[in-house]
Amino acid sequence: MSIEIADAEDRPEPVTDADADADGTDADASSVRSTAEGGIVAQLRLDHPRLFLAPSLRRAPDVTVEPDYWTEPEPGRTVVFVTAHGTDLEAFEAGLEIDPTVTDPVLVDRYPDRLVYRVTLTDRAVTFTAATAAVGGRLLDCSSCRAGWQVQLRFPDRDRLVSFNDYCRDRDVSVTVDHLRVSDEDDDGVVALTDKQQELLTVAHEEGYFEVPRGISQEELARRLGVSKSAVSQRLRRAIGELCAQTL
Repeated sequence: MSIEIADAEDRPEPVTDADADADGTDADASSVRSTAEGGIVAQLRLDHPRLFLAPSLRRAPDVTVEPDYWTEPEPGRTVVFVTAHGTDLEAFEAGLEIDPTVTDPVLVDRYPDRLVYRVTLTDRAVTFTAATAAVGGRLLDCSSCRAGWQVQLRFPDRDRLVSFNDYCRDRDVSVTVDHLRVSDEDDDGVVALTDKQQELLTVAHEEGYFEVPRGISQEELARRLGVSKSAVSQRLRRAIGELCAQTL
């Protein structure tokens, strides 16, 4: 798939105060610098032996982990809350105890279909969220995939995406591109669904989930795919939201 991305000189000139006055627009309506127009959405798979939680994920490939949020309770200490669901949570938990990318793992919540942990990042962990923000990117979605992470990132332009790729290359982080979408009027229409979202939507459609009455429930979809009901619910919501954003 080839995606054409316009160079800077081909893009429309910014609106000046004079232009705004001429067409009756209030030039001072917003003084906030904007990168909302255009941009690139990239669906990537990242892999590295010391990527955040990668050692634990390698021990439990059937477990899916999704970060809830992270915070810095004190300078130099980053705490991350993650939700884990799957069929081998014991192996994942055992991995946390010896994972060099995290320390002080604590089980903070237990649900019938998932567990929530709090971990503290170590200085041996390779991360990508700060690098994403540093080049002006935004994290849209993130979940584990076997030994690494599948992420959906939005960058203001091609150069920022290249900068992020350079960051990963300099740290020997493997980057696999699943989808690219240009987020402007020249959008080629490629919807950046993750592989897991595509699989879920395919099974849901084939089994009549969207029919009335439904041919399959979320619980049955979860059992069919070997994931939790909450994972099915979240993936359906994100996938349908992405489809709506690109077609409506």
